[in-house]
Amino acid sequence: MPQRSPQQENHTPVIGIALTLLLSIALATGCSASTAGNEAPPGEPTPELASTGTPDGPQEPQSAPAEDTNQQETEAVGENRPVTDDGVLSYRDVPAFEGNPYVYVNDGEPTFTDEQRAAEPGHEHYGELDELGRCTAAFAVVGSETQPTEKRGSIGEIRPSGWQMAKYDFVEGKYLFNRCHLLGYQLTGENANPQNLITGTRYLNIQGMLPFENAVADYVDATGNHVLMAVTPIFEGDELVARGVHMMAESVEDGGEGVAFNVFCYNVQPGVVIDYGTGESMLEEDATPLPDVSGAESAPDTASEGAGAGEASEKGATGSAEGKGTTEYVLNTNSKKFHLPSCSSVDQMSPKNREDVEDTRENLIAKGYDPCKRCNP
Repeated sequence: MPQRSPQQENHTPVIGIALTLLLSIALATGCSASTAGNEAPPGEPTPELASTGTPDGPQEPQSAPAEDTNQQETEAVGENRPVTDDGVLSYRDVPAFEGNPYVYVNDGEPTFTDEQRAAEPGHEHYGELDELGRCTAAFAVVGSETQPTEKRGSIGEIRPSGWQMAKYDFVEGKYLFNRCHLLGYQLTGENANPQNLITGTRYLNIQGMLPFENAVADYVDATGNHVLMAVTPIFEGDELVARGVHMMAESVEDGGEGVAFNVFCYNVQPGVVIDYGTGESMLEEDATPLPDVSGAESAPDTASEGAGAGEASEKGATGSAEGKGTTEYVLNTNSKKFHLPSCSSVDQMSPKNREDVEDTRENLIAKGYDPCKRCNP
């Protein structure tokens, strides 16, 4: 890996990190695997700051015009998102996950407060847990003085809000959730600090947060300079698992020319549907009767167990065949569940498992299908 340049030729924030850095990610240093006390194995060489080219060969500092580069990166990773007047990102302003681990916020430009910019080198602050036991925010002026000097210890005794033990064979390391540091261990040396650990997916850990943590660590190592860094978990309502994390960083001595970014990283795991209210999860193809979560629309009024199909139709189905007593339902051919078309679980269903039918409730049950427990058709 070539030596990292202390400064970028590109003076526009973000942007100090090209999309290609995601392709050279190694195993996590910022989060711990979900097995008690497990640590992620050491990573491979970390990605370049402000780099272009292919992940297979050496990457040189970028010299292309900032406008063109930023436009290409933004189009590659998704929309830019604004922040509110008080600088706090609302999850409702974040676009739905579409396969990219992060999106830029505020065109990638950090929005640190005057108080944060005035903080002394080495300063660290970890917000108190809220009334639900959730992490709030973490901030540090990262430098060599904050980096760890001792071997990392166990954090298995910490159970962040929404913590669940779930394993899927296709997830790296098998475990869905990691104990994710808001400020990575390699940056601050914080280990079993409950105010700095959230329930985060392996995907959030590796594909989302780690490239940005590595970029900050590499810059500090190469220059001896300092970096403002703030990480805030973004929750929706009273949910116990964050929908993602809002990460900002800006190098201090060179005014952000060395490293600067402002991103939202998604707390998702492709192929898995997560109930953010509780931390429970299931395979995407089986995602039908998930428990309701805070902020979700309430299920339609349910028909009684013995109600006829016509009555059920009036309580949520989109239509029925006249005079035949049949109702429109949506089948999940994999989980053998049937739903009203208005059921929120239908949106989570894999297209290959979906079948739209007109039938009676009794006939579907006789065919081996069970009614969804959410919409209770």
